[in-house]
Amino acid sequence: MKKTLAPLLASLTAAALFTTTACSGSDDKADSAGGGEKVALTYWSWAPNMDKVVEGWNSTHPDIHVTVNKQDGGDPAVTKLLTAIKAGSGAPDVMQAEYQKIPTLISADALADISSQAGSLKDKFPAAAWNSVTLGGDALYGVPQDSGPLMFFYRSDVFEKNGLQAPKTWDDYAAAAEKIHKTNPKQYLGTFSAADAGLFVGLAQQAGASWWGVQGDSWTVDVNDAATQKVAGYWGGLVEKGVIDNKPMYTPEWNAALNDGSQVGWVSAVWAPGVLEGSAKETKGKWKAASMPQWDAASPATGNWGGSATSVTSQSKHPKEAAEFIAWLNSDPAALKLLAGTANVYPAANDATSVLTTPPAFFAGQSDFYTIAAEAGKQARPFTYGPNVNVAYSAFNDAFGKAAESKKASAFTESLATIQKATVDDMKNSGFTVAG
Repeated sequence: MKKTLAPLLASLTAAALFTTTACSGSDDKADSAGGGEKVALTYWSWAPNMDKVVEGWNSTHPDIHVTVNKQDGGDPAVTKLLTAIKAGSGAPDVMQAEYQKIPTLISADALADISSQAGSLKDKFPAAAWNSVTLGGDALYGVPQDSGPLMFFYRSDVFEKNGLQAPKTWDDYAAAAEKIHKTNPKQYLGTFSAADAGLFVGLAQQAGASWWGVQGDSWTVDVNDAATQKVAGYWGGLVEKGVIDNKPMYTPEWNAALNDGSQVGWVSAVWAPGVLEGSAKETKGKWKAASMPQWDAASPATGNWGGSATSVTSQSKHPKEAAEFIAWLNSDPAALKLLAGTANVYPAANDATSVLTTPPAFFAGQSDFYTIAAEAGKQARPFTYGPNVNVAYSAFNDAFGKAAESKKASAFTESLATIQKATVDDMKNSGFTVAG
């Protein structure tokens, strides 16, 4: 496993070019001989109904057949791929990979650089999504598939009762949270969930943070930067004042609070309607979606919570054909329609709004839902993940869990130094070069 990025990029590029040249030569010979051999690709994915999406490719590309193998998402998928890569066999040609896992897979030589095969796709995707598959460089380790731009969801009936508009700024949000809770002490505009590092990262991303970076052949780590300090202090202050809740999300208690009107707002991502449909079905028709509150209304920005890319693995014998497939899957209009309507994901491509013409069922009365979502996707700031996201997230859960229990704003900001140290120490102990 390589621990610095520059040698890794060079080695992966060389390996990818060598493999492509070898495979292309073999395929060319088969074609010239009239063999007409069909290329068979395997694709590991956890998105629902992806096999039906891929039928759209197979029916129009008879020479390149893709077989979908359904996998568990998250860490199990990464572990399974890394095991196959280490064994030298059993890896798929194509892999769905969460954005935050891509640096881990790159550091293990699990993904191929397809920049020379995938063509010019950069302009088809928001800058933040593209940064996630390039790490800000020229190498390309996948094509963005779906994204989770942050938005704000709120009970419109409660806002109307309190004479409030959707908050334009975070100052507006704080004022609304205070008024709603003062009017009805049982109601909260939101909760700070110390068990959801992904959301906090998206909030820090909106403020301009990027916890990891690449500097020459070294990594940089900047969890305790000014932007993240601002975000931590803001939410810590709201918890200390008691105007928002501080209990975890995705619990029976949280579900009940959404359903009975105790929780009347949620900073979440474009996929939130599906969660609300299941957790707050009694409140359907009472919610609206809005753009994220801003730190600077004159320079709108947001972050992401979730999302994944489709990558070609380093052990694929057909990287050229695999790259052709994933380019189609994530940018072709017919494929985008299948991703949105059949796989039920929010495509990362800029053209997603062309196929998302009907709002989610839970927001059936809000015709501009996907217009707001598309704008949010374009406004997401670039954020570079590192090779040990799991360590940083675990440190976040521990440190911020204690801060949330203490209900002291200072504990929130002080927690960042703990996360910074844990992340840097782990990278150095694992053999990565860390600048600074």
